[in-house]
Amino acid sequence: MAIKFDTRYPSIDDLRNKAQTKIPKFAFEYLDGGCNEDVNLHRNTSELREVQLKPNYLRNHKGSSLKTSLFGIEYDAPFGIAPVGLQGLMWPNSPEILAKAAFEHNIPFILSTVTTMSIERASELTEGKAWFQLYHPAEDRLRDDIINRAAAAECPVLVILCDVPTFGFRPRDIRNGLAMPPKMSIKNILQILGKPHWAFETLKYGQPNFETLKPYMPKGLDLKQLGKFMDQTFSGRLNEEKIKPIRDMWKGKLVIKGVASEYDAEEVIRLGLDGIIVSNHGGRQLDAGQSTIKPLSTIAEKYGDQIKVMMDSGIRSGPDVARAMASGAKFTFMGRSFMYGVSALGKKGGNHTVSLLKTELQQVMEQLCCEKTTDFTNHLIK
Repeated sequence: MAIKFDTRYPSIDDLRNKAQTKIPKFAFEYLDGGCNEDVNLHRNTSELREVQLKPNYLRNHKGSSLKTSLFGIEYDAPFGIAPVGLQGLMWPNSPEILAKAAFEHNIPFILSTVTTMSIERASELTEGKAWFQLYHPAEDRLRDDIINRAAAAECPVLVILCDVPTFGFRPRDIRNGLAMPPKMSIKNILQILGKPHWAFETLKYGQPNFETLKPYMPKGLDLKQLGKFMDQTFSGRLNEEKIKPIRDMWKGKLVIKGVASEYDAEEVIRLGLDGIIVSNHGGRQLDAGQSTIKPLSTIAEKYGDQIKVMMDSGIRSGPDVARAMASGAKFTFMGRSFMYGVSALGKKGGNHTVSLLKTELQQVMEQLCCEKTTDFTNHLIK
């Protein structure tokens, strides 16, 4: 696929600024914000950008390739689309737009349990290549049924989430009525009226729903009942007792997302999982925690030969991908960056964002004299 992007928006920051003008304030703040005072949200990117890389200008260079192998699959770039909840709230039909873009560009797309597209639809759009992220259900029956659906949809990788033992404390969402239970205020309605394109698209595609969870939800829930249903349905804290049955049941690759300590990494390896995504949920769960790059460097150095170590949270550009890869990540994921793209440019946003990131990363690799993505670690200035 030829790499093309809209030159009016040559950075993720440009897409973020455009998105802010296109969607209601409550939707933008849900996408853009972290938890508490947003300390870790900003630390994620700022500390990642302290990583410096060394170029080799006088060495012979045959060219650079973004192609990256992961779990026996060759992808066209070392980054994928991270799971994001309530995507259709931020831009109508956005999970479908992003799944199609991921398929066309041959990069992974991870579907969240609590987004607005079903497992089956994600599989249909990606010809069985979409990954699935599982929020752990409180009931074994529900857990098993969702996992069986993911298997039937031929998802190659199941991602289980460990960093949501409680819902994050997010002041903006509380003020905007997007906490659980959610509520729609007069202020939110006025914001919607001020964004006619967003409102029209929402009317076109319908009110966003938790499509994967629809078969298990009682019909006609009001917002308060929805909050109660979510609280009763999911039990966020993972432990060995919860992970082992999933490992026994799931025959594909099993990855855990949210690992941020050596202790947790050792537990994951002991339990026989295939991969770790070092993550702090984009700074949306623990404001007093470390930036993601700090534990990534340690975990990759100690355990990178025993398990696939990947990273998300704080990555906003091609140079950021390069910094994470040089620090030991075998692969990277981004959530907000792609949602900014879709919220800014609608149907064109997915392809634009992937193409932009590929172009940026290709330029970094050529500058460094880095032929393969596995060579990034040779360019790290320690």
